[in-house]
Amino acid sequence: IADATDPNQSLMQTGYATNIISSYQQELMREYNVPFRIVPEVKMLYNPQLKGAYNFVPGVMGLILMLICAMMTSIAIVREKEMGTMEVLLASPIKPIYIILAKAVPYFTLSVVNLTSILLLSYFVLKVPVAGSLFWLATISFIFIAVALSLGLFVSTIANTQVTAMLISGMGFMMPVMLLSGMIYPIESMPEILQWISNIIPAKWYIDAIKKLMIQGVGVEFILKDMAILISMFILLITISLKKFKVRLG
Repeated sequence: IADATDPNQSLMQTGYATNIISSYQQELMREYNVPFRIVPEVKMLYNPQLKGAYNFVPGVMGLILMLICAMMTSIAIVREKEMGTMEVLLASPIKPIYIILAKAVPYFTLSVVNLTSILLLSYFVLKVPVAGSLFWLATISFIFIAVALSLGLFVSTIANTQVTAMLISGMGFMMPVMLLSGMIYPIESMPEILQWISNIIPAKWYIDAIKKLMIQGVGVEFILKDMAILISMFILLITISLKKFKVRLG
């Protein structure tokens, strides 16, 4: 019995198990000439047809939300700093936190629209089910969007130009999300050091939670760990970012 939410990994695991059983059968035939044969019966849970979309859709959700929120937010704030208008805004009666929120809200709204579009396309076009709670699916997505926005704010505190912000966001976010989040390659098959590094990638925990909710259809108790880690990341990032933001521009 294999978890087929990742078709490639499940095929590899069942292939290994089948080969082990086949080798054992050959040893029995050679040594004892047994009159029976062991025939493995393989069952693929959650994705019996081994559709690649079941593994692809959660990864795309994590990648798109990360890029839109983190990259676009950092560029938007850095643009104001680069043009010299951020200081003008900060000199106004409006508090800095409201200026930051005003920059983040449009990308939060855009991310919600993208999330809705991806879910509709995956359900009606790719036939990927939403087996779990839609409410908790939206909740964990909103938390991940908040984490990505806080990452964009953090980048804006260490970058002074849009080019720098784009390079940091592109190289620092997109590549780790694609390579170390489980989107393409199973984390369990990576070297141990890369498995440790993958723990600091927010998309890893989000994609894991989305697979559990969408494909496996489990309850919220199975994603509490993922949710707690994402909330902790958000609190840490937003605290550091706001403090550094005020120091640099305040």
